[in-house]
This record gives sequence, C-alpha cells and structure tokens, in this order.
Amino acid sequence: MSRGCRLSFHVGVVIGAIIYIYFSTVLVFIDRWFGLGSSPGMLHAAVFTFLAVMCISSYRRAVYTDPGRVPSSFMPDIEDSDNPIHEIKRKGGDLRFCQKCSHYKPPRAHHCRICNRCVLRMDHHCVWMNNCVGHSNYKIFFVFVTYAVVACLYSLILLVGSIMVESQQDVDDSYKLIHVISGLLLVPLSLALGFFLSWHFYLILHNKTTIEYHEGVRAMWLEEKGGNLYSHPYDLGAYENLTAILGPKVLFWLCPTSGHIGSGLRFRTKYDKHLGSLTQD
Repeated sequence: MSRGCRLSFHVGVVIGAIIYIYFSTVLVFIDRWFGLGSSPGMLHAAVFTFLAVMCISSYRRAVYTDPGRVPSSFMPDIEDSDNPIHEIKRKGGDLRFCQKCSHYKPPRAHHCRICNRCVLRMDHHCVWMNNCVGHSNYKIFFVFVTYAVVACLYSLILLVGSIMVESQQDVDDSYKLIHVISGLLLVPLSLALGFFLSWHFYLILHNKTTIEYHEGVRAMWLEEKGGNLYSHPYDLGAYENLTAILGPKVLFWLCPTSGHIGSGLRFRTKYDKHLGSLTQD
C-alpha cells in the first residue's frame, strides 16, 4: 500500500547526500584513480551506479510505502483457538486499546504520535524517511540501509585510493576540497549506518522491533526479579526469524519487496511452533 508524502527537510538532505556521493565517487574518485575510459574505471562506475540505483529505489519505496494501518473493524477474538496468545496492558491485564484511535491494537502494533495513528508491528518513526518503519516497509527499510552501508564503504575505499594517487601529483584545490568534504561526510555516515545495520540485523535475528527490545529489557528484569526466565514470544529461531522478515527465498533477501509479509494482524509465536510439534507427535 502506497501513501502520499510531502518532501521534508530530512528527506531532502538524504536525497542530496546520495546525489553528492554518487557524482563525487564516479566523476572524481574513480576518474582520478582509474580513468572513466579504462576497463577498471568503467567496471567500478557500473558497480557503483548499480548500488546507487538500489539505494534510491529502496529509499523511495520505504518513504512511500504505508507502514501498516490497523483496520477500523479490527476486533481481537479471545475465543479463537488458532490464536491463543493475546497482548495485554501492563496494568489491569485488559486487551490493548488505543484511546486516541478508538480501536483495539493488534499484537505488536503501537500508536505513533507523529503520524497520529497506530502502526502495525511498529519499529520506530524515522525522520529521515518522514515515515514510520513498520510491518509493511520494515524489510524495504533494512534493504535500503544495507545498500547504503555498502555504497558508503565502497565510496570511502575509492576516496582513499584517489587520494593516494593524487598525493604523487599536483592537484587542483577544487579536487582537494571535494576530498575533504567527502571524507567528512563518508566516515561518520559509514560508522553510523554500519552501527544501525548491525543493530537491526540483531533485531531481525531475534524477531524483535526496537520498541519490543526496550520493553523486553524491562520484562526480563521483572521476570528475573520474580525468579522466572523471560522469553520473547516471537523468537522462532535465527533462520525462521530471517525468513519471516526478509522472505522465504534467500536470493530475494536484498530486493526491496515485501509481498510475503501477510496482514500484520497476527504473528506466529514460539507457542504456535510448540503446539504444532505436539500435534505432529
């Protein structure tokens, strides 16, 4: 499902950064190191252009894809034998109900005060996308960050190679300025995006959202305080967690698509997995 979007300041900054990094990498770093007319130069330019296209396409899809809207008709069925797990409030034990949206919350859904609505399997609101990251666009968001990290590291390597070649020659001050600006942009960007990618890969391996991670820390403390062990109910094992988010076909894990995700109103839990194994026995 797509959504309308107004260009925000942060989205403009991201688009500007992608355009600057692409043209400085191809027209300066690759050209000064290899020469764009040479075979290695054309090969590097083609590979980096592919990464740039994947960054732009996945970013556009992440921005314009609705993260997941709770249907107004949604009503949890506590008597549904196929769905024995229901999330409840910490206080009172009632089913989760959003007072602002005036409807019940499905499992893993949360209200976003910026979007002013509930979002299915909400992870966080991303100002750099002017959109929430949720059930319908989480994989697309993750794919974008992956391509962005690879592109930044690749550009950084080409920048270093270009500087090493030009250190043996007299260069125009304009090229030196591009090198300085690019270094100041690429180094912190690579570190920040690399950390961000590692964090979300960890979350995917455990089938958690950022919100669930922070809630889980508190739940774990409370359980240990009571002498019990806390176990995240949606953690199905590393491989099943990966396929639940990225899709069943490994070859398409880095494609910015999300056709495998389902409705977002119900998620498989480890208790379903346990009940399934008991049924088979």
